[in-house]
Amino acid sequence: MRAQQRWELFLRISQTGFTHKIYMGGRAVELKNFTFKSEEGTEIYVYNWFPNSDVKVKGVVQIAHGMAETAARYERFAEFMTKNGYIIYINDHRGHGKTAGSLENAGILADSDGFEWMVKDLHQLSDLIKKEHPELPLFLYGHSMGSYVAQRYIMLFGNELKGALLSGSNGKQGLILTIGTMVAKGEIKKNGRKAKSDKLNQMSFGGFNRAFRPNRTDFDWLSRDNAEVDKYVNDPYCGFVCTTGFFYDLLTGLKEIEKKENIALVPKKLPILIFSGAQDPCGKNGKGVTKLLNTYKKHGIEDVTLKLYPEARHEVLNETNRDEVMNDFVKWVDSHL
Repeated sequence: MRAQQRWELFLRISQTGFTHKIYMGGRAVELKNFTFKSEEGTEIYVYNWFPNSDVKVKGVVQIAHGMAETAARYERFAEFMTKNGYIIYINDHRGHGKTAGSLENAGILADSDGFEWMVKDLHQLSDLIKKEHPELPLFLYGHSMGSYVAQRYIMLFGNELKGALLSGSNGKQGLILTIGTMVAKGEIKKNGRKAKSDKLNQMSFGGFNRAFRPNRTDFDWLSRDNAEVDKYVNDPYCGFVCTTGFFYDLLTGLKEIEKKENIALVPKKLPILIFSGAQDPCGKNGKGVTKLLNTYKKHGIEDVTLKLYPEARHEVLNETNRDEVMNDFVKWVDSHL
């Protein structure tokens, strides 16, 4: 392994898992991998990046990643945040990455209530974080599906956070969720919860690429950076088709976060940053996230901000202007310490 190579790992076994020293851009950053057992027995795999010893630690950012991707994709962002004094925790959601354990299990959440189990997993990890760093403020950042999980999290546990950040998100979708849930129910009845559903996958994402024709790949809607799109396409743990049970549980969760009585549970003093690509079809090219902003304002959230990035698509951390996005992210978090 060459000295200039990005990953130079020195491995030691500890009680909580594995700790690596990674040389990113010539700078040592610690990465600790560990697992914890969820309330119903699933082993949840966690990545924990933390700053080198010469960096003053300011806080912790816990991340909820998106659908059909993995926690490992946030390595570059973790490098940036650790340099700026933040410890990073991110788990592979159930049915994803190392928590899934195999491609055969990718896209399987749980026997039932998979969306709520993802929320519970996040909170269980939050509890572990608070035990390890009781003196540090905790921020929650959710992207795409992870932003919806985070929306539910702040309804239930928002008082435990210093702030919440949501990217690649959306506001109320209404009738389309009811229709999708009915279709998912039919697919489950016909094929079972663990069957991969091309039909539901097409219904959910089939139209996202149309605005970017002629299409180079099926995932042009993710980013203007072709290299980043290719990384996603070439990763077998990204872009997979999820199960009927996955879609049913996700759609049920999306309906839950739209209920007025649940939105009213979000602490009024919890700072929230919503940021999105202005060309993100998931956020209706800005319209959906604007709706989400207005919903929070209507319910009395005192500090909620929307930042739209012109021309950017869904994965703003993997966009051509990612340096701008990451700098805006850390500035917002710094300002809310």
